[in-house]
Amino acid sequence: MIRALYLSWLVLITLQGCSRPVPDPDTSKELVVITRYGPATFYLNAEGQPTGFTHDVVEAFAEKNNWKVKWQEPESYSEIFQALQDERAHIVAASLIAASVDEHRLLPSPHLFDTRVVVVTRQPIPKIGNLSDLSKLNIAVTEGVGHLSLLESAQRKYPKLKWTTLQDVFPEGLLARLDEGEFDAVVVNEQDFDLARNQYPSLRIAYVLAKDEPVVWALPQASSNSLVTKLNRFFIEARRDGTLQQIYERYYGHVKRLEPADAEGIMQRRLSVLPHYRRFFHNAQEQTTLDWRLLGAIGYQESKWDPFATSPTGVRGLMMLTSETADRMGINDRLDAEQSILGGAKYLVLLKDSLPDRITEPDRTWLALAAYNQGLGHLEDARRIAQAKGMNPDSWADVKQTLPLLGRGGYESVTKYGYARGGEAVIFVESIRNYYDILVKLEKAHKPYFSSNKTKRKNLAFR
Repeated sequence: MIRALYLSWLVLITLQGCSRPVPDPDTSKELVVITRYGPATFYLNAEGQPTGFTHDVVEAFAEKNNWKVKWQEPESYSEIFQALQDERAHIVAASLIAASVDEHRLLPSPHLFDTRVVVVTRQPIPKIGNLSDLSKLNIAVTEGVGHLSLLESAQRKYPKLKWTTLQDVFPEGLLARLDEGEFDAVVVNEQDFDLARNQYPSLRIAYVLAKDEPVVWALPQASSNSLVTKLNRFFIEARRDGTLQQIYERYYGHVKRLEPADAEGIMQRRLSVLPHYRRFFHNAQEQTTLDWRLLGAIGYQESKWDPFATSPTGVRGLMMLTSETADRMGINDRLDAEQSILGGAKYLVLLKDSLPDRITEPDRTWLALAAYNQGLGHLEDARRIAQAKGMNPDSWADVKQTLPLLGRGGYESVTKYGYARGGEAVIFVESIRNYYDILVKLEKAHKPYFSSNKTKRKNLAFR
C-alpha cells in the first residue's frame, strides 16, 4: 500500500521519452538521480518517508550544493544504464560495483565502501571448498551488475562452471527466487545479502567470489567538470567529517548482529506468541506515539515476549523493568503484560526526552535504548569519553565504540558513574534494531488516529 502511494507522488521521468540531455545541475539547481527501489538504496520507512543508504548520501551531496534531487526509479538495470548513457540523468546510484560501471563505459564516482561478491545458497548448505565445487550447482546471476565477468574469469579455469543469466532482476528478487527453491545458489553483493539475511534465515553465504569490490555511483562520460569536481570534493569531505561513516552505520551497522536462529525465533513467536500481546503494544503506541513494532522488538529482546520472565538481577516482566523503574512509571504489577509494555514505552520516552535537543533521529532512539539497558548515567559517561576522544557524543556510530570502554577502566577522569558492561548495551541496541526491521517487514503499522474518535482524543490528550 505504501509502495503504491509512493509511486503516486514520486517524481518519475518516462525513460522511453525525450532523449534530450538533462541540464547541468549548476544551471537547473536540480540533480537527476537514477536508483533502484530496495533496502540497500532507496525505500520507504515505517513512517512512509523516503530513506536508505543511497538516498541519504545523495541528499547530503545535493544539500551541500543547494540542489534539489529528482529521483528516477526504473524497473530494470537495462533501463537504468540506458537512461544514463542517453544523458537523461546525472548519476546512477544503485549500489553497483566498479566492474559494472566499467562494463558500460561510464565514469565511476569515488567509492562509497567495499563489498565482497558472494555466492549465497540455501540450507542444507552444500560444501564448497573451491570454484570447481560451484559447477555442481544451479547458479543464477543478474546481467549488467559486474558479476558475470567474475564468473567468466573462473570459467576459463573450470570449464564445467555454468550459470543462468537473468535480466532485469534486482538482488531482492534474486534472493527471493533462491529462497523459493528455483536455484541452488545466486551471486550478489554481500551488502545486499546483509540487508535481507534476517528475512531469509535459511540462506547462507557459501563462497566468496571476490573481496573488496568498490561500490560506486556512475556518471555519463560527458559529465561536466564542475559536477565531477564537486562530487570528488564531497566524498573527501564526507569521509573526513564522518558523514559517510554515520550514514553507513545507520543502515549497515547492526545487520550482522543476529544469528539465523535468532531471526527464525522471532518469526516463529510472531505467529504463536505476539497475537496475545499485540493489542497491548498498540495501546502503548497510542499513549506514547512510539511505533508499536519498536516496542515489540524491545519486548522480544528483553523476554522473548514472556510476561513472567525474571533475571537474576531482579528485573522482571515482558519489558524487564526494575522495581524502581516500575514505581517511577506507575506500574503496580511488573508481571502484568499490559502494564509492563506501557511502563517500558513510557520509560523509553522519558529517556529520549532526557537527551539534548540537538540529537536527531535515529541516533536519539538508539542512544535512548542504550540507556534503557545500562542507565542514563552510564550512557552519559560513554558520551563523555566520545567527546574526550574527539568523537561525536551525539552520534550512535561513535558512542557504540566508547560504550565497551566503560568496562575497561582508564577513563576515570571523564566519567562519573564507574564500571558498566557497556558492550552489552551495544548488543542490546543492535539486536533490537534487527528485530524492529523484521517486524516492520512482517507487521502492519498501527494507525490509531483513524481508528476512532476516542483513540484520537486519547492521543491528543497525551500530547
